[in-house]
Amino acid sequence: MRLIRQLIAAVVMLPALALAQTPVKVGIANDLSGPFAALGAEARDGFNLAIKQLGGKLGGQPAEFLQTDMGGNPDQARQLVNRYIQRDKIDFFTGPIGSNVALAVGPALFAANIPYLSNNPGPSQFAGAQCNDYWFGLSYQNDAFHEAAGKVAADRGFKKMVIIAPDYPAGKDALNGFKRGYKQPVSQEIYTKLGQVDYAAELAQIREAKPDAVYIFLPGGMGIGFIKQFVSAGLNQSVKLIGPGFSGDEDVIQAVGEPMIGMFNTAQWAYDLDNEANRKFVAAFRKEYNNRNPSVYAAQAYDVIMAMDAAVRAVGGKVSDKPAVLKALKAADFASVRGSFKYGVNNFPIQAYYVRVIEKGSDGRVTNKLVGKVFDSYQDVYVGECKK
Repeated sequence: MRLIRQLIAAVVMLPALALAQTPVKVGIANDLSGPFAALGAEARDGFNLAIKQLGGKLGGQPAEFLQTDMGGNPDQARQLVNRYIQRDKIDFFTGPIGSNVALAVGPALFAANIPYLSNNPGPSQFAGAQCNDYWFGLSYQNDAFHEAAGKVAADRGFKKMVIIAPDYPAGKDALNGFKRGYKQPVSQEIYTKLGQVDYAAELAQIREAKPDAVYIFLPGGMGIGFIKQFVSAGLNQSVKLIGPGFSGDEDVIQAVGEPMIGMFNTAQWAYDLDNEANRKFVAAFRKEYNNRNPSVYAAQAYDVIMAMDAAVRAVGGKVSDKPAVLKALKAADFASVRGSFKYGVNNFPIQAYYVRVIEKGSDGRVTNKLVGKVFDSYQDVYVGECKK
């Protein structure tokens, strides 16, 4: 009889033991090839640093991080996400750099009730009419960096502006955001191909226009190529360059060097932002990656993993309880590298934006320096369209 009772007790415990041993699964669609490869590598390093610091766990629970390159291709990303959902049974999703990919994979994730924590893209559609409880734009809304840059350009008295971006959703959001912040007509608005490498035609247009400044949203290799060609053409002698943090970030500075000195850029984060979580993150990143300064992409990716960790801890590892997980994610109870962190109604952050300038430090390194705040608590303009 005693043996029977022991067997029954063991059988009853099996589901609980199985639950305890089931890892929390995170699908990470990396951009390690294609138009956003350099940026995807920065994000990967941010993800991996956070994962290492957490001992490969989330909220103290066993976790599995499925990292797969989808090359910035929306069709490949759809296939990967379907595999993550159907075969791998993921609990969280993150990774893409491009807004076109975010828009392509979002609907399937939302239908499957899988939280998508965006480490980079913040398309206006998901901020407004297509907002969703399962979307968390942990980085920024696409327009915001650019709206801040437009205000900087206006405040610094640049009267004649040429603005340039790739022809895809984030590019259109970018230039609309800049114009909203600039609050006056621009001289020319130029759209390039996504992944373009030769900017001879655009540079000829700029030379003819003779602007006071040029605003560029050309992330990754696109920005590196443009800035090198801009300097080679001698345009930097008479025309100021302004960009969002992406186009004047540490990865671009490493590739271009001293010709970038004097360029202004705007972001919601800087590696010299003075808060405890950021100081620890920057020190750990430099130690892990050969004394390299982290970029915005790395910082955002790091925050995503820490946000997941806080949510899993809050629900005691019961990630199948979707309402509880959403509530925990919305609370954002983690130490962000940006300092205080909170979401608006549409699950996009309400946060400060800063202006940085590229200069040579006392150690001879060309890098960004935080020089001022543009917005204190920015809430994107699309939130009113979000009807939850």
